[in-house]
Amino acid sequence: MSIAISGCTEQETQPKPSTTNAIDIKDFAFNPDTITVAKGTTVTWTNKDSAQHTVTGTAFTSETLSQGQSYSYTFNEAGTFEYYCKFHPSMLEKVIVT
Repeated sequence: MSIAISGCTEQETQPKPSTTNAIDIKDFAFNPDTITVAKGTTVTWTNKDSAQHTVTGTAFTSETLSQGQSYSYTFNEAGTFEYYCKFHPSMLEKVIVT
């Protein structure tokens, strides 16, 4: 969709795939929170908290991660994949796969 504004044209843009495929779990949060990646990208979550966490979604679920442990998942389908920590359900984020 294009919108003409005073002789200028503005175009809608889709989120660009992230160059980051690493997510830290720290201070009871996923960082970065929502990321956009290309199909076929492997995302790795690393627990940097002293508390245990999980990465739990409908398409993927990690074991319990202690401090320093990681979990990786390869996204081979396009879509939006929400996930959370089963111990701390307020930690809710998503991966958008294009």
